[in-house]
Amino acid sequence: MGRYRICVATGAWLFSGSFNRVQLWLVGERGEAELELQLRPARGQVEEFEQDVPQDLGPLQFLKLRKHHSLVDNAWFCDRITVQGPGDLEEAAFPCYRWVQGGGVLTLPEGTARLAGDNASDVFQKHREKELKERQQIYRSLEMVLKRVYTLLSSWNQLEDFDQIFWGQKSNLAEKVHQRWQEDEFFGYQFLNGANPMLLRRSTSLPSRLVLPSGMEEIRAQLENELQKGSLFEADFILLDGIPANVIREEQQYLAAPLVMLKMEPNGKLLPMVIQIQPPNPSCPTPSLFLPSDPPLAWLLAKIWVRNSDFQLHQLQYHLLNTHLVGEVIAVATMRCLPGLHPVFKLLIPHTRYTIEINTRARTQLISEGGVFDKAVSTGGGGHVQLIRRAMAQLTYRSLCPPDDLADRGLLGIPSALYAHDALRLWEIIARYVEGIIHLFYHGDDVVRGDPELQAWCREITEVGLCQAQDRGFPVSFQSLNQLCHFLTMCVFTCTAQHGAINKGQLDWYAWVPNAPCTMRMPPPTTKEDVTMATVMGSLPDVQQACLQMTITWHLGRRQPDMVPLGHHKEQYFSGSKTKAVLNQFHTDLENWEREMTARNEQLDLAYEYLKPSNIENSITI
Repeated sequence: MGRYRICVATGAWLFSGSFNRVQLWLVGERGEAELELQLRPARGQVEEFEQDVPQDLGPLQFLKLRKHHSLVDNAWFCDRITVQGPGDLEEAAFPCYRWVQGGGVLTLPEGTARLAGDNASDVFQKHREKELKERQQIYRSLEMVLKRVYTLLSSWNQLEDFDQIFWGQKSNLAEKVHQRWQEDEFFGYQFLNGANPMLLRRSTSLPSRLVLPSGMEEIRAQLENELQKGSLFEADFILLDGIPANVIREEQQYLAAPLVMLKMEPNGKLLPMVIQIQPPNPSCPTPSLFLPSDPPLAWLLAKIWVRNSDFQLHQLQYHLLNTHLVGEVIAVATMRCLPGLHPVFKLLIPHTRYTIEINTRARTQLISEGGVFDKAVSTGGGGHVQLIRRAMAQLTYRSLCPPDDLADRGLLGIPSALYAHDALRLWEIIARYVEGIIHLFYHGDDVVRGDPELQAWCREITEVGLCQAQDRGFPVSFQSLNQLCHFLTMCVFTCTAQHGAINKGQLDWYAWVPNAPCTMRMPPPTTKEDVTMATVMGSLPDVQQACLQMTITWHLGRRQPDMVPLGHHKEQYFSGSKTKAVLNQFHTDLENWEREMTARNEQLDLAYEYLKPSNIENSITI
């Protein structure tokens, strides 16, 4: 007879406890025993029991549980169960971290990560196959509750009228945007460190679509001079060209596809030189160019058009597609192809929390017919779907990996490019963490190549989730440890740091609507002298559209009440001291980087904090 000590941890979430009775069995290598426990789990509690078992079970492999109910199925959120066996047996941990409901038996394997074929017995193999079959029935192709806030304000006539909705909770940076949004330096800064730092690239030649008519030889000379010095940059919104604009409440909205040429001064300031609002076309082979020397309202309106275009690409290409939807592909493939015993499942599962849920809300309330985009955004009404399709066709593996993406865009080594600097630093920290975990389980390239579950996961992502993306650099199989670690670093970075950089800035940069208008209600100007304040105000969003932008901005950009910072998930999916040591080193690296970043930011006029580890969510949840 042996004595077992069982600790049952119940989640601290609301309603995690249950008044239903829970039945437990221990399953070891040499036998199985039902425990005679009276377990009624209490929220946030760890309950400890001791139980004598007559037979020798041997090392524990599984724990089985069933929650009984008579009239009411009162769900229970089980965190984990640990069991200390008799003699010198090591404590066995059984991670759960899910709701237990219904009357079926739930089988939890012992928490040590295992590759397929790691064990002599086939009991774990049968479990992982059964688990995947069940998951594949649940996780198939998938489909925000955002409250509408429309006010009864009268229509507005001057920029100061936007102050009527610029109230309530806002950040210090949002107030600076309110004060400085018209400055050229502030306009340029956003391409480096604003809500969307993903479009800017260093120019290697003058863009072919930039039309410089006769009489602009001086501008051409200035551009050529900056090009030769390596200080010429561009932001090209050509992806928007030809996308149909929305019609909101029977009023036609408008889109443009601007090209912006900027120069970087020795002090790191990025200043706009030329704005071409529309590309050349047969009806307008020489589109107007707008310059800082133009009448102030004409130049301001040209910059507003750029900011509106940036809003569209930021929200749809770089936020929705490149983080949310890529994160969903990773999450679904992980659930469909990797059993809970797999070390890659254990590595990734904390970084997929709530992602499918928030994306389902986006499909039904944000980009759906009659959703927020249709009601307030110039790419709504179907243009947003076309834009995502175009962006998907251009999505490359390199674009999701900062060392490659920043090199391709010529943004390495620029002191004022804070996103670039911080993204590289976090990529290195995450890569060290991923490598530390993966090298514990894969001891050579041949083990990687011979893992059928891992290879199926890779194919599911590239061929199914990303629609045959191998021609855009995504792998269809893993041939080496280095290749696997690089890909997993991309997965973790995308679901954490990259989403943080792209999502968190909305509250700062979009709360003051003229800085990033969600829609434009008049066509782009073709002349400069006729631009008046009435033209500017007639182009910017109306009261209802602006109020909706403010509401969505606050909801998406605020710190979420149940936010889990990067790497600090409470779920302990791994068992063993070696994986715990790797996670502890990850925490140390993040803490050291946070101290460095905090010291740097104290010296800056505009602190860049979107990639501060304590501000980064551990998964895409909003």
